[in-house]
Amino acid sequence: MIDSSGHNQLVEILLIDDSPSDVRLVKEALAACDQPNHLTAIMDGGEALVWLRQPEPMASRPRLILLDLNLPRRNGREILADIKGDPVLRYIPVIVFTSSQAEEEVTLCYNLNANCYIVKPFDWPRFEAVIRVIMAFWLNVATLPPISSHAVAQP
Repeated sequence: MIDSSGHNQLVEILLIDDSPSDVRLVKEALAACDQPNHLTAIMDGGEALVWLRQPEPMASRPRLILLDLNLPRRNGREILADIKGDPVLRYIPVIVFTSSQAEEEVTLCYNLNANCYIVKPFDWPRFEAVIRVIMAFWLNVATLPPISSHAVAQP
C-alpha cells in the first residue's frame, strides 16, 4: 500500500495454514515482493480466531488474510464464516489459498463471502508469481476501507 507521500507502507498479512512448507514458501515469495510486509503465520484455526479478536490497536490488524481450508481444530470454512460474520473483521479481504480444486469448495467459500479463491500452485515459479499478483492486486489496485473504519462500520 502506498501512503499519501507516495511511499510503500509496511503491510500486515495473516497466513492461516498448518503446512510448515507452505508457510515457508509464502514467506519466501513475500520477501521477493516490492511491498514491505510483515507476515504472521498461524497454523491452527482456533488460535487464528483468538489472535484476530485480541484487543490491539486497529493499525496492527492484518490488511489481508491468506486462508487454507484444511486446518486443525477449526477448518478454514468455519474461520471464514466467523471472520465475515464479525462486524470488525469482515472488511479484511480473505483470500482462500488452498490445494482443493473441488467446485463445491469454491462455491461454498464464495457463499461464505470469501473475497477470492486461489488454488495453490505446485511449482515454485508459479507459486511466487501468484503471491506477487495477490499482493499487487489487493494492496495496490483494489481500494480497501481504512483500518479505522473496521471498528465503527455498520452492516
